[in-house]
Amino acid sequence: MKRLTTITTLALALFTVHCSLFTSHAVAQTQTGLYMPGVTQEGAVYFLPKTAIRLTVRIEKTTYTPGDFASYAERFLRLSNVSTEPSVSYRLLSVAQTAIGVRDTTKAYSVKFNNKTSAINIAVNDEGVLTAINAEPQKPAVPAPFKAAKKPARVNPRQFMNEEILSAGSTAKMAQLTAQEIYDIRDSRSQLVKGQADFMPKDGDQMKLMLGQLDQQDQALTSLFAGTMVRDTTEELFVVCPAEAFDRLLVFRFSKHFGLVDADDLSGAPYYISVENLTELPTTDAEQAAKKKKAENGLYYNVPGKMRSTVYNGIDAVSSEEFPAPQFGNVELLNGDLFNKHYGTRLWMNPVSGAIDRLEAEQPK
Repeated sequence: MKRLTTITTLALALFTVHCSLFTSHAVAQTQTGLYMPGVTQEGAVYFLPKTAIRLTVRIEKTTYTPGDFASYAERFLRLSNVSTEPSVSYRLLSVAQTAIGVRDTTKAYSVKFNNKTSAINIAVNDEGVLTAINAEPQKPAVPAPFKAAKKPARVNPRQFMNEEILSAGSTAKMAQLTAQEIYDIRDSRSQLVKGQADFMPKDGDQMKLMLGQLDQQDQALTSLFAGTMVRDTTEELFVVCPAEAFDRLLVFRFSKHFGLVDADDLSGAPYYISVENLTELPTTDAEQAAKKKKAENGLYYNVPGKMRSTVYNGIDAVSSEEFPAPQFGNVELLNGDLFNKHYGTRLWMNPVSGAIDRLEAEQPK
């Protein structure tokens, strides 16, 4: 089972769509400005991304079911501390962090092509985030869907009970006879391994088959005393989208008795996340930069900063990663002259950071 919990509002962009704009043949420049709903003239609207942190938490659930002869486990098989009550317990297996790109609604821009602009293809993903120009966008890395390991079919231990066990007049007698059958099976296995059995296998494959059958019978009958453990692994997803650095944001609580619990349920141990701004880029005034570049030509892109994300179990760090962080960086403008017909310009954008991954521009002739 998988569940996605979003700490801040977002949607995951996993697929890519294309928006193509074609006009006539003369030389012109690409005009870019801040997008203003209801005011901006015709053009292509795109967003730059910000980086969110996806936490993948894997949890193992163990369900214990006591056997029919659990109360006789110590008496007949010398098995101590065998519970006669069913129980469920949980264990947190891992916490992993990955960076994902989500639309930054504060970085919405429009691209207007005048009637003399050469053909330009703009690729955006499902979030409207710019991914490529005049090029096929890179396919985002999509994690393989979680798939729990297949559990072996449960064996009914009663199919290994002989007639004497099944016809016993009391549970205590059935337990005694079943224990004796288990000891006989173990003795047969020992003689087979030592080569002292009356009917020895002809080859290694037959030996393996016989030992496997004896082990299956032993485990099935022993489960009537020791009980059975069934383990299931689940995956939970949490997404945190930091707008600024912060310390100790509660993400979830985990209890070994109840698994994931509500944030206000103190029966669970708290798991926090902290984000540090590691950016060393010079900062700019976003408002002043927007006014200055309002009339300029070109395309906006991110110069991302850097952040460190650390997950804590109480006071102990369990996971620490560093990621690009456009929300801690700057926005710059790529000259629109690169996209006139004298240049065969192709551009690939990083869908997570909004930075330029690759730029290919042929020099004008």
